Amino acid sequence: MKAIFPGSFDPITNGHLDLIKRASLMFDEVIVALLTNSSKQGFFTLEEKIILTKKAVADIKNVSVISAKDELTVEVAKRLHADVMIRGVRSVKDFEYEQEIALINKQLAPEIETVLLLANPQYSVVSSSMIKEIAKFGGTIENFVCSEVQQALLRKWAEKD
Repeated sequence: MKAIFPGSFDPITNGHLDLIKRASLMFDEVIVALLTNSSKQGFFTLEEKIILTKKAVADIKNVSVISAKDELTVEVAKRLHADVMIRGVRSVKDFEYEQEIALINKQLAPEIETVLLLANPQYSVVSSSMIKEIAKFGGTIENFVCSEVQQALLRKWAEKD
């Protein structure tokens, strides 16, 4: 079975990595798809996110990374012949949002299932937005992201100052 794990990954966090690793044990192939989120302003460029994400998942054999710009997630999943779309859920608020997306996607592509994976408690409060904010003000982020992402965030904020 082939699964797609879509997101903006701006940047990829240890919470994302935990979900990807768990999904890699459940499915034959997991494709991490970096997609456009029109409701968010990107911090990293698409190229930077691809590099960081590939480095973060490099040791997971059945995981690959792709990007798709300005395309519906469900259309990307169809094009890749994915059986499943994986989504992470950290809270009740996430669940409600993901449930709505899953129901719409089911109407658009009935052949593709959505699997919601619950975040491990240690990552349930971790979000890319919070990580960027902590890094911006010099806080410690080493427990939330891999070292490559930590270095990239620090460089990026230094460039903006």
